[in-house]
Amino acid sequence: MFSSIVTKIDDFVWGIPTMILILATGLILTIRARGIQFSKLGRAFKGIFKKNEGEGELSGFAALCTALSATIGTGNIVGVGTAIAAGGPGALFWMWIAAILGTATKYAECMLAIKYRDIKEDGHILGGPFYTIEKGMGPKWKWLAILFSVFGVLAGLLGIGTMTQINGITSAVNMAFSNTSTAFTIGENSYSWATVIGGAVVTVCAALVIIGGLKRISKVAEKVVPAMAIVYVFLGLSVIIMNATKVPAAFVLIFKSAFGWKAMAGGAAGWVMKQVLDSMKKGIARGIFSNEAGLGSAPIAAAPVQTDEPVEQGLVNMTGTVIDTLIVCTMTGLAIVLAMTNPEFFAQYEAAGWKGVELTAAALSWDLGGDGVSIQFLLMLCLAFFAFTTILGWDYYSEKCLEYISNGKMKFVMIYRILYIVAIAIGPYFTVTTVFDIADIFNGLMAIPNCISLIVLSGVVAKETKTYFEKYPTL
Repeated sequence: MFSSIVTKIDDFVWGIPTMILILATGLILTIRARGIQFSKLGRAFKGIFKKNEGEGELSGFAALCTALSATIGTGNIVGVGTAIAAGGPGALFWMWIAAILGTATKYAECMLAIKYRDIKEDGHILGGPFYTIEKGMGPKWKWLAILFSVFGVLAGLLGIGTMTQINGITSAVNMAFSNTSTAFTIGENSYSWATVIGGAVVTVCAALVIIGGLKRISKVAEKVVPAMAIVYVFLGLSVIIMNATKVPAAFVLIFKSAFGWKAMAGGAAGWVMKQVLDSMKKGIARGIFSNEAGLGSAPIAAAPVQTDEPVEQGLVNMTGTVIDTLIVCTMTGLAIVLAMTNPEFFAQYEAAGWKGVELTAAALSWDLGGDGVSIQFLLMLCLAFFAFTTILGWDYYSEKCLEYISNGKMKFVMIYRILYIVAIAIGPYFTVTTVFDIADIFNGLMAIPNCISLIVLSGVVAKETKTYFEKYPTL
């Protein structure tokens, strides 16, 4: 009953208007910023390690890692598997489209967050879509800034920040240690000791870091994110190299599925359109879940950067979308689609009903060969570290949203941290479909006010961008 209600709300929030708004935002910003994600991508990657100067609390690299810590997580491993299971291989194509346009969106929202950030008397910095809306669009729009912040708090507490991440971790742990006995049963669902112990360990570790605040979170992110991203990319490249001859067929399947061409030959037009819309919905929703472009979260991490040039950090942060979706998610998606091109695997997939991490693990095991146990264990480690840093990153995001709503009253933030830790603790005991649907709902609700502000302020983006590159034509 509860899950069906959540699904209906998710379908409503992620209807055609929301998808059009998000894609239109990326397209408008791509045009106004003169295709910055294509023309300045090389410069953006060079700027990642540039030493920052100016007011702020974090280096540009630390801010990028903090943002990536919140994006590279279950969306890359569980989310891609969930999207392909629900929307077919074509969902990967729509993830790419969302990412390509979203790179310009990420640039703009992070740049504006620094331009409109608020530097307190004690040097403390607060910034993000809430101040972009309030200062950029004007005080009369503060209600929209508050609405964004409320959705941000709820997204962190009930969606992308807690339950999806811990659920993904414990699912992977349970898969790797499938022979552990049942700890207890709730209704029709049984939970193993692997799930219980794994959830408890992650909850305690998260609590220890969260209580330490931003600087401790950024220090953990700077060390963990690059290392685990390298490990996972190596795993993905191994799959592609070992199955190089099958890659063209995989791309054909992705494009056919994205536009319903395969079904069009023998299906009714209405059914084909439904298939395409399902593919678009899951691809775009999971793409945003993964890279958070347009969501308004990364700008909150970018705001405290030590810089007086908003465009510089906007460039650095836009690389996060490329790394997250166009590289890491593509690795996962190709691994799954490569396996699906084999009729024997596809038959097993349909019979078993794999989704999420189960589908990703099964595909990687099939692609790489072997008994699958080592792949499951390695995937568990990658997912555990990715999802753990996402938990930390989203605690920071949602705390800043709460700080804006409460006018900086830290007692509310401390209460929120306790609730956040409680949400992590109970997350393993919800179904994976339900927690992802809940996360999708709040992601969509956050994106709507943020995208409206980005469209309204696209002229500011164009002016700031032009002025900066006239002033600094080379890095």
